[in-house]
Amino acid sequence: MSDQLLNLTLHVWRQDGPTDNGHFETYQAKDITTHMSFLEMLDVINEDLIEDGKTPIAFDHDCREGICGACGMVINGRPHGPQRLTTTCQLHMRQFSDGDELWIEPWRASGFPIVRDLCVDRSAFDRIIQAGGYVSVNTGAAREANEIPVGKLDADLAMDAAACIGCGACVAACPNASAVLFTSAKIGQLAMLPHGQPERQDRVRKMVAQMDAEGFGSCTNHEECEAACPKGISVNWIGKMNRELIAAMATAKDEVEVRGK
Repeated sequence: MSDQLLNLTLHVWRQDGPTDNGHFETYQAKDITTHMSFLEMLDVINEDLIEDGKTPIAFDHDCREGICGACGMVINGRPHGPQRLTTTCQLHMRQFSDGDELWIEPWRASGFPIVRDLCVDRSAFDRIIQAGGYVSVNTGAAREANEIPVGKLDADLAMDAAACIGCGACVAACPNASAVLFTSAKIGQLAMLPHGQPERQDRVRKMVAQMDAEGFGSCTNHEECEAACPKGISVNWIGKMNRELIAAMATAKDEVEVRGK
C-alpha cells in the first residue's frame, strides 16, 4: 500500500482539570501518513504544540498493542473510533480520508471523572474488581493444573469473558453510562471455573453493589456496549450476571430467614 498523506481538521476536547468547564480547540493535522496509528497522529500534533510553547494534549496510553485498555477516547461520537473490534491505539489513519473533520473527546460518564483533556479516572473499575473479582480461598501451594479439569466449553466461555480489557468503551457508548457489560464479564469469567465457586454468590452481590455505588447507570438493553467493545464481549454475559444475582440474593434472603428462626 502506498503511503498517502492526509490533511485533517481536529476538534479536541481540552480541559485543564476536573473542575474546569472544558472546551473544544481546533488544530490542523497536516501531512499525516495513512500508516500512522491514531495515537501517533496525536503525537505529531503534540510535538508541534510543544515547539510552539503550548500545552500538549493529554491522553492515556501504555501498551499501544490493544491489550491494556488505557487508550480510550471518543472519535466522531464512537468510542475507539470507526473500526469495530479495535482499540484507539490500533486504529490507523487509513480509516480516514483527506479533508476529514474529527471530533475527539473523552469518555463521558459520572463514574469516569475527567482528569485532563482526554484522560479520565477509571479507578471505579478497579474498585469493582476489588469488591469481589478475585479468588481468595487459601489453597496452599500451586497445584498441577491438570488436577482440576475444566470442560472445554466452560474454559472457552471463561476466556471469552476474560478478554475484557476494562477500557470503559461500554460505559462511553451506553446512553445510561452503564458498566454492566464490564462487571458481568468479570463476574462471569470466574463463575465458569471451579476456582470461582466457593465465593460465587458473595462475588456477584458485592461487585454489583459496588458498581451501583460508583454511580454508573442501569442497563436498558440498547446493546451499544457490545457494538463498541474492542474485544467483542457479548451482552449474553449481562443476562448471566442477572441470573447469578437473583440466585445469590434469594440465597442470602433464605439464610437471613433461617438465622431469624
